[in-house]
Amino acid sequence: MVINRHPQILQREKTTLLVIDIQERILPAVFEHERVVENAIKLINGFKILNVPIYFTEQYPKGLGPTEPRIKAALDNTKAVQKMSFSCYGAEDLFDELKRKNIKQVVVCGIESHVCVLQTVLDLLANGFQVDVAADAVSSRRKFDYKIALDRMRSNGAEVTTTESILFELLNVCGTDEFKAVSKLVK
Repeated sequence: MVINRHPQILQREKTTLLVIDIQERILPAVFEHERVVENAIKLINGFKILNVPIYFTEQYPKGLGPTEPRIKAALDNTKAVQKMSFSCYGAEDLFDELKRKNIKQVVVCGIESHVCVLQTVLDLLANGFQVDVAADAVSSRRKFDYKIALDRMRSNGAEVTTTESILFELLNVCGTDEFKAVSKLVK
C-alpha cells in the first residue's frame, strides 16, 4: 500500500525562503518588530542548516535604509534583490529565477504584511507557487493591518503558519545532526 504525504507539506528540494524588506528605517515603527527580526533570523539560520536557498529584497533602500544589521549578518554574503515595486514580482527577475530553479514552494517573512508581503504573496499565488507565510515573522506598523493581511493571504490560498512549523516540516525526521541544530534554534 502506498501512503501519500499531503502535497502542501514543504519539501527542501523545491522550497526557498524569501525575506521581504526588513529594513532599518521602517522597522522601529513596525508592530512587534523584535518578534519579526528574531523569527526571520531563525528561518534564515534554519534554511542555511538545511541547505535550502534564501533570497531577500530591499524596497527603495535610499529611502528606507539597508537591511537590518542582524538580518544582514545572518544572510552572510547573500545579495539583496533591489526593488521599487511593492510586490517582489517587480524585483529584477526573481520570479523567473525561482521558476528556472524549479522552486514550487516559497516561504515568506518580512514587512509590511499589508503592502509588500501581501502583494508578493498574491503575485506568487497567481504564478502557481505554493506560499507559506510565517505569521510570527511578518508584521505591519499597525496590528490591525497585520491581522487583516494574514486573513486576506489565507483566504486567497496562502498557508499561514509559524517559523517552528516551517522548519520542522523541512526537517521531516528527528534524530539527525540537522534536527539537533534546528532544535537549538527554536528553543
